[in-house]
This record gives sequence, structure tokens and C-alpha cells, in this order.
Amino acid sequence: MTAAPLRFGIWALVHGPRAAHQDPEEPYDASWERNRDLILAAEELGYDSTLIAQHTINPHQEDLDQLEAWSAAAAIAALTRRIEIIAAIKPYLYHPVVLAKLALGIENISRGRFAINLVNAWNRPELEKAGIGFPEHDARYAYGKEWISVVSRLMEGERLNFSGDHFNVTDYALRPTSLYRKRPAIYVGGESEPARDLVAGHGDVWFINGQPLDDVAGLIADVAARPRGSAPPLRFGLSAFVVARETREQAQVAYERLLSLAAKDAPMKAIQKQNTDPKVVMMQTMQKTPRVGSNGGTAAGLVGSYDEVAARIAAFHAAGIELFMLQFQPFEAEMRRFAEEIIPRVRARQSAGPAAKLADAVG
Repeated sequence: MTAAPLRFGIWALVHGPRAAHQDPEEPYDASWERNRDLILAAEELGYDSTLIAQHTINPHQEDLDQLEAWSAAAAIAALTRRIEIIAAIKPYLYHPVVLAKLALGIENISRGRFAINLVNAWNRPELEKAGIGFPEHDARYAYGKEWISVVSRLMEGERLNFSGDHFNVTDYALRPTSLYRKRPAIYVGGESEPARDLVAGHGDVWFINGQPLDDVAGLIADVAARPRGSAPPLRFGLSAFVVARETREQAQVAYERLLSLAAKDAPMKAIQKQNTDPKVVMMQTMQKTPRVGSNGGTAAGLVGSYDEVAARIAAFHAAGIELFMLQFQPFEAEMRRFAEEIIPRVRARQSAGPAAKLADAVG
């Protein structure tokens, strides 16, 4: 499969460390200042994108800080020049008319660099404690499909009349629309059958949680084969946690350190599991193998020497992954290491021609 040009992004630290919360090298800090400086540094290092996850309350432990995604995205849009800004959104928290207006505002502040990441919710307390309710898994996706169809059409500038099971919108138009393109990009997360159907019909990019190459290739083949009408071909992103060192042995030592620290978070993870819908495929996938990091983390296999990690990235790209949304710990130092050691190796492989890419894909 031919992938779009390769891009690298980072997860913003909106609710603290991605791997372990008791790491002396990564003190808990989900502040605006930390995230601002992190994303500005990522842009300077050459990263292409950042993902700002949305939670109203911390998904791991309620008394921990949690940065608000959409106000942070607007502020980041005004401070940056090049990096794509993706803000996650849970449809039940915002009426689609209001959200579409917010998205268009940030789109124009950023001069055409904004995107939505549609996530149909897995954390019960956020919705239940607000009195919103937490519908069954497939019902949440049905709601999300109707919700994004309203948002997408309004972002495109359509004067909308819409009557559905959840929304009735009459003669509604938003101005200004995007001053730079048709509308902000739409990313979709989730790997269940309703999620695959939703992204095929309404998304631009499908975010896949970190897992082995063969599994990712199978997911891409399934969704890429689904009807898209007149829409452009779907693109694909992968979440992954990176542990890279000069040698495989050094990387393994660093990985085992994080794994042992993550084990100390067992009480926190038990609370998270209790609050999570068991039908969420992401959580099922993450139980298959030991790992560190969220959204699949190190299950994608980006643990090893610099050359090994570069080769695995090239293999994922050959399978169709366009955007790697990356996690590190300690974040700033490892983000810089990746930019200095891995990205040049990946670019060199790309320049080496088809033979090197084929070797990566089958090796």
C-alpha cells in the first residue's frame, strides 16, 4: 500500500506522564505552561502534529490536574506557525453547532492547521457525574455519526437543515468558514465495527492504537476497502510509545525501568478499568501484551536501537501509516532524542529507494 508523506506528532501532556506516574525523571505536570513549552519545542524540532486529548476530569485519578483541550488548542494555535493542532472531542459534551463554530475559530486562528479527533467516549464518570448519561457502546457511535455529519457540513459552510434522531437544525449557517481550505480535518479513533463504519463514512484520518505491524496492516486493509463515495482515500495514523537507544540492550533496560515504574500505578489503573466501558476495543487490545504508555503504547514495537526503531517505522509506513503520534518518558528529553536520532534515519531510508522500503516491509 502506498502511504501519504510520513509525518511525526506528539501527544500533549494534558493529564501528566504517558507511561508511569511515579517516575522521578518525569514529575507530574499537566499545566498550560508545560504543554505550551512542549509543543513549541516540538515544532522547533520538526514535529508535524500534536494531539490534545479531551477530558473534563482526569481519567486516571480525579484529584489530579487535567488541562482543558479546546481552550488550550486555541492558545497553541496563536503561538505556533507550522505544527498541526488536533483537539479531541467527545460529542456528548458539545452541541454540534457550538463545536463547529469553535472549530472554525481555531482553524482561522491557526491559519488552516486545525483538526478534530472524534472520540466516542470510554470514561464513564465524565458523562455520568455530569448528568449526561453514558449510553451503550453502539448507541454512542450512532450519536457520534449524526453529530459529526452536522459538524462537518456546518464547517464546510453549508446552510444546514437537518432532522435526525438526536439533532434538529434549521436554516443554520456559520461564518466565516475556513479561510484556508474546505474545512478542518477530521480524525476518528476507535477500532470496533461501528467505529470503522464511522471513519469510512465521515473521517479523513483513522487513528489506530499501537499494536504489532501485522495487526495494523489488517485493520488498514479492512477500512481502506470500505466505500467512501466521492471522498478522497482515507489516511491512517498510529499511536506509539518510543524507547530508543544506541543499542537494543540499552533500550531494553530503559523499557524495563518504565515497566517497573508503571507497575506502581496498579491502584490507579484499577480505578480506570472500573470506569471504562468493557466494550471499548482499545482496552481489549491493550490487555494482550505487557506494555507501557497509553493507546497501545509500546505494543507497536518501537523499542530498540535507533536503527531498529527507524526500520519498524519505515515498515509501518509501507503498510499505510502516514502519521505517527508519539509518546515518550521523560518526554522532552526523549522527544529530542527521537528528532535527532530516529527521524534522520527514517528520512535516509526513504531516500534509499524502493528496495530498502521493501526490505523494511518484509523484514
